[in-house]
Amino acid sequence: MKKRVLVLGCTGSIGKQTLDICRNMPEAFEVCGVAAGKNEEAVAELCKEFNCEGTVFSRDGIKGIEDLIKKSKADIAVNGIAGASGLEPSVLVLKNGIDLALANKETVVMAWHVVKDLASKNKCHIVPVDSEHSAIFNLTQKIGTENISEIVITASGGPFRKLSDEELKKVTVEDALKHPTWNMGPKITIDSASLANKGLEVIEAVRLFDFSPDKVKVVVHPQSLIHSLVRTKDGVLYAQISNPDMRHPIYGALVWPEYRETYLEPFDLATCGEMTFFPPRLDSFPLLSLAYECARKSNSYTIAFNAANEIAVAAFIAKKCSFLQIAEIVSKTLEKDWSMIPDTLEKVYESDRAARKTAEEILSSLIAL
Repeated sequence: MKKRVLVLGCTGSIGKQTLDICRNMPEAFEVCGVAAGKNEEAVAELCKEFNCEGTVFSRDGIKGIEDLIKKSKADIAVNGIAGASGLEPSVLVLKNGIDLALANKETVVMAWHVVKDLASKNKCHIVPVDSEHSAIFNLTQKIGTENISEIVITASGGPFRKLSDEELKKVTVEDALKHPTWNMGPKITIDSASLANKGLEVIEAVRLFDFSPDKVKVVVHPQSLIHSLVRTKDGVLYAQISNPDMRHPIYGALVWPEYRETYLEPFDLATCGEMTFFPPRLDSFPLLSLAYECARKSNSYTIAFNAANEIAVAAFIAKKCSFLQIAEIVSKTLEKDWSMIPDTLEKVYESDRAARKTAEEILSSLIAL
């Protein structure tokens, strides 16, 4: 029986790769709905190709996504929407009792307790799609969380891994968008360069797998072949290894809890070349340390981290601030009190708005200098 797949963020990297899987495996998957931010022409073409309904957020608003979710009768929804705007669609998916294949980090970073309770209440599942969390998800399912003492998340290190602190002062937007391993959207690519992305993933891992921040480690692995590891209580490490192709974790989420054959190229250990590992340069890339601090404090600190980083990255892309000022804006934003507990969606958005306002004010003061 075909699984009905709803694709949110269908014109982005995750959405396109989800549709590629559905095209190549029509016997297994049926696309029952697509949504994009603003590309009406692309949505119209996809609706025609897959004979499904679609919506464009800039035209139809959140009501369009809500109606699409209800009409789709989906078995699973893939949320590949970038940024905080992906949170409300995640909530709507879970409210309708649909399994959520989640690539939107902000859903967990901003509102984990809200979405976790929704999934439990409506008897549906949240299956992570990030390659790192997909790896941890599968390893914990096989080994058992109770047998694991530590999670190790791998990071490519981004395009600036080898640059000196002096060289980092001069990097451009164009430099930051040249990721050495992955082909992703601009926001996540810049977050990878600054290690903010890895910081968000640490927060995600703490929440998704219920581990304390000191039990979640990061190691730089430039080849991006090992996607994450877990250490069992006897000290042994277990790794998940595959080619750096996001279709692997997407497919894994679509067929979960089963493991099925796929058209994707299997990883060949004999021809992969070397695998190297390094500790992250925390002093040169402070956003990772700031994320750990927010994971420990929790409450609205994780929301403030994400919001300030979004504001700073948008400013960097617009060439209003330097690469190193991204971390400065986030750090100064976090100096405020973010101890409010965001136990409702309204409080989540309240903290998000406040953090964005603070970050904008800090940005303005930096521009004025």
